[in-house]
Amino acid sequence: MSLAVVGTVFAVILLSELPDKTALASLVLGSRYRPTWVFSGVAAAFAVHVGLAVAAGSLLGLVPRRPLEVVVAVLFAAGAVLLLRGRRDGDGERMEVRGEEPGFWRVAATSFTVILVAEFGDLTQIATATLAARYHDPASVAAGALLGLWAVAALAIVGGRGLLRLISLTWISRIAAVIMLILAGVSLAAALEA
Repeated sequence: MSLAVVGTVFAVILLSELPDKTALASLVLGSRYRPTWVFSGVAAAFAVHVGLAVAAGSLLGLVPRRPLEVVVAVLFAAGAVLLLRGRRDGDGERMEVRGEEPGFWRVAATSFTVILVAEFGDLTQIATATLAARYHDPASVAAGALLGLWAVAALAIVGGRGLLRLISLTWISRIAAVIMLILAGVSLAAALEA
């Protein structure tokens, strides 16, 4: 396992996921139910998504190096464009879960389902697959992505409202987009050298 890959993936996924609808859903669920119960369901859903994304990225890794680097560069650039175009302050999507005093299993299952559905085909899932294809190190990519997603979920559930007072979603999206553009440039340079 490469700590450099884990750290890079963690940073990309963390910054990409902060302004995402799943972070907002985690915030809403965490403000309504016990945070540890919500986190249990959210963490399990993210584990499923990371597994799927790393498997898809590993399959991309079977493509010859030069075309793969071009595909990776294009995916990173597309991710940066999506971040810059798709996220604005005030775009909060509201989700409500109804019921009185639900137990652990109901809260965890609701949290799992909301995140599982919301995250399919999401930018961070695509970014995780792209990073798995880029680094050919599924364990390191999975660890970095999972830690990044869990960190965002924990921040959203426990302290999301305070974070949004300090940093706007627009700036978080811009920082993540710049990192993705840098990774696109690195992949393109690697394609030209191959």
